[in-house]
Amino acid sequence: MDTWEAAERFVRVWARGWAAHDVDALLALYAEDCVHRSMPFRAPHRGRDELAAYLRWSFEAERVTDVRFSAPLVGPDGVAAAEFRVRSEERGAAAEFRVRSEERGAAAEFRVRSEERGAAATLAGCVFVRFDGRGLAVESRDYWHTADGHQEPAGRLFLL
Repeated sequence: MDTWEAAERFVRVWARGWAAHDVDALLALYAEDCVHRSMPFRAPHRGRDELAAYLRWSFEAERVTDVRFSAPLVGPDGVAAAEFRVRSEERGAAAEFRVRSEERGAAAEFRVRSEERGAAATLAGCVFVRFDGRGLAVESRDYWHTADGHQEPAGRLFLL
């Protein structure tokens, strides 16, 4: 599968899968031996089983209200970049996702709106993905932080 197809599928399935908390659909995007870092200094989730546990933990208190992803932008050799925003209420999330690719990978900016323990929150960050020749994510990394309340960005929503 070429990078464009992989990135477009990644965006489409993540939009639906996140909204529905469909862990199985999301796991189907990843190679069996994938490595996912949910934060730069957190230990990686190695393989689909660890990724599944992380996703279930992430979704358990979240009620998604809106998920939107933008069209992917893709380059050569399996690398892509993307932006997204997610609105939710924790016990939430809106997402827009763009992918720009170079060398079998992807990067994405994202924003998540949620309510954690009844308080509104916004999560913003980026995800980077590297795809194998089958179009499966073999490595992904998230970089993000949170702010109190439902925030809008200063300036344009996405840079890509």
